[in-house]
Amino acid sequence: MTTTTAPGPPAAPEQAPALPAAKPRSMFRRGLEVFVENKLAMIGVVILVLIFGFCYLGPFFYHTDQVHVNLANENLSPAPGHPLGTDANGYDVLGRLMIGGQISLEVGLAAAVLATVLGTLWGAIAGYFGGWIDSVMMRLVDALLAIPTLFLALVVVSMFPPTETELILVIALTSWLTTSRLIRGEALSLRVRDYVQAMRVMGGGSARAVFRHIAPNAVGTIIVNATFQVADAILLVVALSYLGLGIRPPQTDWGGMLNAGINSVYNGYWWQIFPAGIAIILVVIAINFIGDALRDAFEVRLQRRLSHPGRAHRWLRFWILRTCAPRSSCAVAWYTPSTECPCR
Repeated sequence: MTTTTAPGPPAAPEQAPALPAAKPRSMFRRGLEVFVENKLAMIGVVILVLIFGFCYLGPFFYHTDQVHVNLANENLSPAPGHPLGTDANGYDVLGRLMIGGQISLEVGLAAAVLATVLGTLWGAIAGYFGGWIDSVMMRLVDALLAIPTLFLALVVVSMFPPTETELILVIALTSWLTTSRLIRGEALSLRVRDYVQAMRVMGGGSARAVFRHIAPNAVGTIIVNATFQVADAILLVVALSYLGLGIRPPQTDWGGMLNAGINSVYNGYWWQIFPAGIAIILVVIAINFIGDALRDAFEVRLQRRLSHPGRAHRWLRFWILRTCAPRSSCAVAWYTPSTECPCR
């Protein structure tokens, strides 16, 4: 006799292990992805890397005398010994392009950084305090902006023998005005933000508000403007040297090479004008490509910050719990974007 057993309930199908939830991308990573995906920005980065390598590493492999005049080799055509020929003083044009590029890039970068710092401080202070302080500071900026930058730089440079340090100071002191207006506009909008108001209610000083809240939150505008400021500073250095008010021989920069090349063109040595001109065009275009990409990247970060303003809410929650909780009317007060503290 055989016994049969009733079939049990069907076995439940095996469930696949749950995949771990993807971590949300940070604002920095999203901005970096936008920057890297910009093909023009990558082209600009490659161009700048190549130019910096050419100017700073090239002299170690291509040795030339850029101090002593050699009239026996003046105005030589491009040849294996001199790939870009020589100029009217017998200097090798390729070696001069490297040395001149170092001076142009160093002066442009240093002047742009100094102008950005001055403009940021001036604009942040004017925008944060407002009132008569803002009026006085910005009227001074308006008065200086009425004078053309190149003309103002020419007047200052003509008073002193130009060196690298003096060129940096002159360009910085004549280029910070536009930056100050941009940062002042950012400061006017940031000073009324909730976290700045909460910090002031909690006893924070003006210096803390400017350096810890307004300036860091305007970093996108500062960086993008500084990028374009570098291109403007390099062009201003070139313009001053082209007009004969730049670095004195035997030193030179790309503007000085343009000046010498123009004079040689009339004598039939037309190739001497192209190396410095092409280098200036490539550097300025590359910097503009990078600046446009940085602006797009920071716009992504700004949109994310506006859609998730968590920092401001945390500041106000902390302030409400610390300031208002002891009062009976709002013992359980908790800030949300649609409510206000009932004690106010």
